[in-house]
Amino acid sequence: MRHRTLGKNGLEVSAISFGCMGLNHAYGPGITKKEGVKLIREAVKRGVTMFDTAEVYGPYTNEEIVGEALLPFRRDVVIATKFGFMIVDGKMAGVNSRPDNIRAVCDASLKRLNTEYIDLFYQHRVDPNVPIEDVAGTVKELIQAGKVRHFGMSEAAAQTVRRAHAVQPVAAVQNEYSIWTRDIEASGIVDICDELGIGLVAYSPLGRGFLTGALSKSGDIDPSDFRAGLPRFTPEAIEKNQVLVELLNRIASKKQATAAQVALAWLLARKPWIVPIPGTTKLYRLEENLAAAEFELDHYDLAEFDKALAQINIEGDRYPPHMEAVTGR
Repeated sequence: MRHRTLGKNGLEVSAISFGCMGLNHAYGPGITKKEGVKLIREAVKRGVTMFDTAEVYGPYTNEEIVGEALLPFRRDVVIATKFGFMIVDGKMAGVNSRPDNIRAVCDASLKRLNTEYIDLFYQHRVDPNVPIEDVAGTVKELIQAGKVRHFGMSEAAAQTVRRAHAVQPVAAVQNEYSIWTRDIEASGIVDICDELGIGLVAYSPLGRGFLTGALSKSGDIDPSDFRAGLPRFTPEAIEKNQVLVELLNRIASKKQATAAQVALAWLLARKPWIVPIPGTTKLYRLEENLAAAEFELDHYDLAEFDKALAQINIEGDRYPPHMEAVTGR
């Protein structure tokens, strides 16, 4: 497995890392803790070194899976987790990045993860009621205390990242990024990362599974799966956005690869400091994803992408309005 560096302080991670959320959160029933632990350990065996979780996944139980799975390998892996949501009766209930809550979440996450330090501690979503300088300053104190090693931000605006970085260097920003979600290219996030030497961790790099070609109709989605309520997964959007899967399959056939591998390779080709974190509950999908790090798209492939994507209009917003309310920047 190839490696990439996030930020300027030497946080080295596998070029393709592992998003753990879907093991038991958001995407339907999920798998058991035992199965999740086994899959994570299989990922470690195959060279994955960064694992991404959050207190809100489960809530709480996802961190427990990650902590148990990685305990035997703790010195060899990077654990990323997040703070910033309020959790009431087992559900997200708005944002909360007050310093006292950040400190409390850190201590609770350390226990669930069964570790003495968190490698990468993200603000999950910006809290408009707390100055970002206070957030960055609190994480800086946690770093000085040895509880956290690196600071990250998720779904923040470029200027918010700049302000936070002035207080405590940001190692990575985490945003949704794939061939069907390219908002950050126009928002300035890619530019600010380039300017300040910040890594970009791309979540949902396979379009929440859509880009693999596994979802050709809304009936493929379990009713308990949160994608069932997303605008891009209505029957009309799924049908119109199939053009993206066709594009991936066309290039994949030339590269003797799969659509998923080409989608991940496209991201890896964008910048040397971009790290996708696809998730899965299946070993064969894990192996398929990791193989994407072993081949590259040439300039002809990338030119074909640019030409085709310029003519494609993505159908459907990322989130419905009530979910957009908690993706503030």
